[in-house]
Formats: sequence, structure tokens, C-alpha cells
Amino acid sequence: MTNVAGIDWASEEHALCVVDEAGTRLRERVVAHEETGIAALCRELVALEVERVAIERPDGILVDRLLEAGVTVIAVHPNQAKAARERYSVAHGKSDRFDAFVLAELARTDAHRLRAIRPDCDQTRALRALTRAREDLVEARVALANQLRAQLEAGWPGALVFAHVDSPISLAFLRRYPSPADAKGLGPQRLAGWLARHGYSGRQAPEELLERMRRAPEGRARELEAEARRAAVLGLVAALEPIVAQIRELTSQIRGALRSHPDAAIFAPLFRDPKTVVCPAQLIAELGDSRERYPTDAALAADAGMSPVAVESGKRRVATFRRACDKRLRDSVATLADSTRHWHPWAREVYRRARARGQDHPHAIRTLGRAWLRVLWRCWQDGAAYDPALHRNLQCLQLAGG
Repeated sequence: MTNVAGIDWASEEHALCVVDEAGTRLRERVVAHEETGIAALCRELVALEVERVAIERPDGILVDRLLEAGVTVIAVHPNQAKAARERYSVAHGKSDRFDAFVLAELARTDAHRLRAIRPDCDQTRALRALTRAREDLVEARVALANQLRAQLEAGWPGALVFAHVDSPISLAFLRRYPSPADAKGLGPQRLAGWLARHGYSGRQAPEELLERMRRAPEGRARELEAEARRAAVLGLVAALEPIVAQIRELTSQIRGALRSHPDAAIFAPLFRDPKTVVCPAQLIAELGDSRERYPTDAALAADAGMSPVAVESGKRRVATFRRACDKRLRDSVATLADSTRHWHPWAREVYRRARARGQDHPHAIRTLGRAWLRVLWRCWQDGAAYDPALHRNLQCLQLAGG
């Protein structure tokens, strides 16, 4: 007899439901998200001879512990669980225990349609942790940089003389000159010495930077407002500087982790600059190690959000944007497509034809991304690096003089 289970997970406690092969409920209870609770849960599932567990997430401590216990874990998308809920309730009721039962029923009746999780190797998991942490820090940096720019535009737009407000040289300048009053006596010689001490690598002369600073409109903030804006600028700079430093540190660690990953050579030829590390690392981290996860290139394109969703009803047939996908994988593939259209002949032609058909830039990028995924999937399945000499569409284009 095969028993299966469903777990409705949460941050503090998880609802468990175990059913047999006929759908009879054998066990229902709540498990605390603590070491003793999770350990007891794993022992209980083994004792009840549970073969499969359905859960609405593909990773996390609970999933790792279930896999370690030898239980097959099935990842159920929240949209699938929501759609299945109505099969077992006409009153549209909802509770954690009921959701656990619905997941258990999906594990019992629809296991052949759902993806079983295959644990990735330690190198891939490390790469995933690094890239996702860096992505979170970049989002925080962008938000703080926007706030800093808004403060400067409201009180001292002359300070926006460097290319990026969150660059190290710009942050160092704002830390030293957080308000117009602090920069009142700043001249060409003093600015030149300051730039030299901070290793300024830009191509702008001190005189030109000062001229741009003086051309900017002057604020009319009074004493109290000026002091408040000065404090706000210093606070935002103090928050941004460690984030910028940690992003550089994480990028360095990603570079080291990528260098030792067995799949790194597969993706390296897809990037013109050999120093590129973030995008190939994200691709490897989000794809994972299990080749069975994407049995076809179409499955990979769907999960990466590069293929549309077909909506057909009677004579009506339209294609809509795919929103239910791996957002991180979609961003990585879009970054790859957008970078290759500038230097790769075949990618440039695919993008050009998409725009000629009337597609806007994001749509054309998805079209190119879908085309690249056919190539990338084959390389990934075979464990072979991308070779332009074996890319038939590229060869045909070059023979035609493209």
C-alpha cells in the first residue's frame, strides 16, 4: 500500500495530512517549525511508509529535511493548488488543514503530472545562494540610490556630476560634501587633489566637473530644511556604502564559485566578455543540475517565460504574456538575449526580424530568448559547450553573407 502526504507550509507551523491509496485520511496534525517538530515529522512519515509528499515550494529547510529522510517531494505551484481546491469544496472554504488534504490528493492522483524535486549538488546550491543574495542587495541599492537622487534633486542637484549616484566616487564626494554649504569653498585645485586621493578614474577634468556643478540650479532651502536635507543625504550615503561594498564582495565570490562549477564551460562561450560572471552564474543556479527537470526545450522556454500562453476558445485564438514562470530564470535569459543581439550575428538577425514584424523591444527579446533556449537546452543536455561552428542557423546566415 502506498501512502502519500500533503504539507501546507508556513513560517511558524505546517499542516500535515496523510492519506492512503484510496484517499482515506490516516493522519492530520499541525507541526511546529522547530527542530524537534521537523525531526518528529520526518520520523512519522517514514513510520507511516509515506512515499510522496506534495508541498507548495521547491526549496527551504523543510524540503531539504524531507529529501534527507528519503521521501519523494513533489513541488506544486500555488496556482495548481488553488485550482485543485475547488475540486473538493463547493463552498469555497479554505483552511491550512484543508489545503494539506488537497495537496495530499494531488500527490495521490496527479503525481505523474507534477515535478518531483531532485536535490542539486553543493556547488550549484552555493551559487544559487550567492546570486540570489546579490540580487537582493542590488534591489536595495537601486531603491536607496533613487531616494538619494531625489534628495539631491530637491536640495542640491549640483552634486549629481558623476555618472552614477551610487558609484564609490560619488558616495565619497557626498560624504565629504553633503550640502552646497560644505562645497562653497571648493575650487579646481582642491577638487583635483580630492579626486587624486580617491583614485578617480573618470575622464572629466576638475574644471569641467566644477562648471557642471555651478550650472545646476540652486536650491532655496532655509537653515532648518538645509540641515535636514544634509542629514538625509549623509544617512543615505551611510546606508549605501556598505551595500555597494558587499555587492562587489559577492560578485568576487560568485566569480570563484563559477570557476569551479562543472557546467561553467557550457555557458562561457555565450558571453563575449570572459569576465562576465553574474548572468552565467544565475543561469546555472536557476537551471539546477537535474536534466530531467526540462525534458524538452519547450518546457525550459515555458519555465523561463520566453514562450507565450495560448488562449483558444471557439474562433478566438490569442497568445498572451506568460506570467507564471521562474522570474529569475526569465531575467537571466533576457539578459543573455539582450547582450548577444549587439555582437552575435545570428542573434542580431533574429532580433532584427522580430522588430521588423512589429514586435516591441521586450517582445523581440523574448523571441530571441526563445531561440537561444533551443541552443542552450541542447548544450545543457549534452554537457557540451556552445560551439558556433556547430550552430547551423549561424552557419547558414554567414554563408548568405549575413
